[in-house]
Amino acid sequence: MRILLVSSAFNSLTQRVFVELRDRGHLVGVQLALGDDVLREAVRRYAPELILAPMLTSAIPADVWSAHTCLIIHPGPVGDRGPSSLDWALHEGARQWGVTVLQADAVMDGGDVWATASCAVPAGVTKSGLYRGAISDAALEAVLLAVERVASGDHVPRRQADLPAVGRTRPYFAQTLRRIDWQRDGTAAVLRALRAADSQPGVADELCGAEWFLHGGNPEFRLCGRPGELLATHAGAVCRATADGAVWIPELRARKRPGGPSGIKLPAVLALGALLPELPEVPDLPERTDLPEWPGVGTAVDGDSWTDIRYREDESVGVLDFAFPGGAMSTDHCRRLLAAYRAACTRPTSVLVLGGGQDFFSNGIHLHVIEAAADPAEESWANIQAMDDLVEAVLTTTDRITVSALGGNAAAGGVMLALAADEVWCRSGVVLNPHYRLMGLYGSEYWTYTLPRRAGTDAARRLTEEALPVSATAARRLGLVDRIVHCGPEDFAGQVRVLAARLRDDPRRTRPENDRSVKPLSAYREEELARMRDIFFDPRAPYHALRRAFVRKWRPTANPEQFGALPGALPGALPGAATLRS
Repeated sequence: MRILLVSSAFNSLTQRVFVELRDRGHLVGVQLALGDDVLREAVRRYAPELILAPMLTSAIPADVWSAHTCLIIHPGPVGDRGPSSLDWALHEGARQWGVTVLQADAVMDGGDVWATASCAVPAGVTKSGLYRGAISDAALEAVLLAVERVASGDHVPRRQADLPAVGRTRPYFAQTLRRIDWQRDGTAAVLRALRAADSQPGVADELCGAEWFLHGGNPEFRLCGRPGELLATHAGAVCRATADGAVWIPELRARKRPGGPSGIKLPAVLALGALLPELPEVPDLPERTDLPEWPGVGTAVDGDSWTDIRYREDESVGVLDFAFPGGAMSTDHCRRLLAAYRAACTRPTSVLVLGGGQDFFSNGIHLHVIEAAADPAEESWANIQAMDDLVEAVLTTTDRITVSALGGNAAAGGVMLALAADEVWCRSGVVLNPHYRLMGLYGSEYWTYTLPRRAGTDAARRLTEEALPVSATAARRLGLVDRIVHCGPEDFAGQVRVLAARLRDDPRRTRPENDRSVKPLSAYREEELARMRDIFFDPRAPYHALRRAFVRKWRPTANPEQFGALPGALPGALPGAATLRS
């Protein structure tokens, strides 16, 4: 079918729907929601057989939905209506949720139902984790069924009034509902509020005499103090006491001041800066007492302190997992993970797994930290070299088999980090963006070695120049992925451990040899970094404006340029910051 995706942003769900429909042979175009007239013109030129809206914050014009089949993907069960479905689900502690694909009409979220899919809500999940995990899986199931029914030409969608309603109409989940009373609220209530707003919009609060939005939350089982006070720092996060314990808050975003720029999410310690009182830094702790005190290696078990890097070992299989907010890896993240990796390589294991978590694997360098730096060019340079050091360590590991385990999406340098391992395993719902061009970057992380080596020179050039996402299935076909693990997000880590044990015990398995006789690894790095240095230290380079637009979330005024490369797609351009507005 000829399908036009209409979305307020080319976000994770839109990308997944895009790649999965293309994998199935559909001709898929993309149009950002940039106004009614722009959409009308896009529909006129593209002439779609179906219009599909994976993530839309504005209504489709009546003259469009009355003339074309327009399906809306709503992240809620039948009967659920309103803009804050997942917020309410987590706030009320829902155990089951779902996705409804319904037809656009005059009543928001009230159209006829083409398909539904249900999913469990994992305990302790964040809103963004739920959206990119279980909701994404359910959405894809419902979308594929709806598209099949539209293509059949004989399916009659059901009126919502004729179906048992699971949800109900609810208002926007305002900040008044998110407010935390630090003197009275216990850890469970605080975490529920933080996790229901982890990515957006955050929880409005006051801290150290300033107004912030708090993003993300993890429980602390050991520290305690006067409710509301800051107790400690760890890995850029701050620990704050609740009425019956404490929580870790990884990121803060300054509230926008009248006439000032919008705030950006930053590691809490960096955001607070001089406002932060002198606090003890909680060191990284080994999970098992028989392991040495490794820098950067910590625990993530009930009853112990939170950390963003952890190591587990089962006989001769080691798993080095990491979870950085939004998948962004700052200079400090890279250095700590490198220290942990080097320590893991001292252990008597035959297989070392890197990753295995449910959310983002990695999205490369930390553009927010770079933007906030006193000298963004210097921080960009330090960050990319730290990423390169980490990738080089993985690439040059020769005494054991290394596996990158991607339970969530990866992009740019994060994809190249994954490709540094001997094997790459992906959960079936993963989307990869193996390119840098949309941020105005040439790229590093040894991509000029690993990408052609796996996919071939022609495919590597196409992936980096087209700058489009690929599914796990397409990535395997291209040679970027060795194994696809078909399971839910919460089961991925367990599946990886089982598969890694089989890899350990397989006598036929040997570590693949890397042929670098023609060109040493150092040459790839030097050539890539020379190109990157020219970009970083050129104030006129598009990278700086594109980075600023990305972290400030400026809205585009034209369709991104990569969509113009699609067969039958709409011509459009996004040459730089000139096409963005705040």
